Amino acid sequence: MDLKTLRIRVCEANRRLSSCGLAPLTWGNVSGIDRESGIVIIKPSGVPYEDLTPENLSAVDVLSGNPVSNGLKPSSDLPAHLEIYRAWPDVAGVVHTHSPFAVSFAQACMPITCMGTTHADTFYGEIPCVRFPDETETGTAYEASAGRIIVNYFKERRIDPMSCPAALASGHGPFVWGHDPESAVDNAYTLEQVSLMALCTLSLNPSVRPLPSYIADRHYFRKHGKNAYYGQR
Repeated sequence: MDLKTLRIRVCEANRRLSSCGLAPLTWGNVSGIDRESGIVIIKPSGVPYEDLTPENLSAVDVLSGNPVSNGLKPSSDLPAHLEIYRAWPDVAGVVHTHSPFAVSFAQACMPITCMGTTHADTFYGEIPCVRFPDETETGTAYEASAGRIIVNYFKERRIDPMSCPAALASGHGPFVWGHDPESAVDNAYTLEQVSLMALCTLSLNPSVRPLPSYIADRHYFRKHGKNAYYGQR
């Protein structure tokens, strides 16, 4: 993908983040990567969504994290995005938000158990909530630590990041990813709806059991994998 097209797509994905209600004020960011050149395009720090243009987005090198052109300072969450891109080559879009229902679970330091088929359609298994960075990590590389902790959690537990494309950072909020910027925003929106449903479900029945695995599997694999049959061919 040429960088001009990537800039347009990342700009539209950031605007959609705002229009979907996932990012009040400037509380969120979307990035996308061109794997061939290793360039990441990301929302600039603190810029209102209505002021974004393809031209004023920030561009950085994925390996070094250094800007590749003069322009606005990138999002402060850039180092977390870069950790995810470096670890998982199938990821080409990353989203971070402070959407209220997903953040509620992050602040409670609770994973989101799969309690229904809406969850199972997109996320295979529970959506994890990873640990706080320690004091040293917070003092030396806070934002990078957020991404590194997520990556290490998935690696240690052998979780496929593309089958569960989201994680909650304790006390902070969700990081979500996808095959491109658009699917990453879709997954972030789905995560917020699933978080709301989970919160309502737990308020009605705190002892609710997870969705039976055979139903969860059926719903996930009818949308994903070689035998998927949901939607039009």
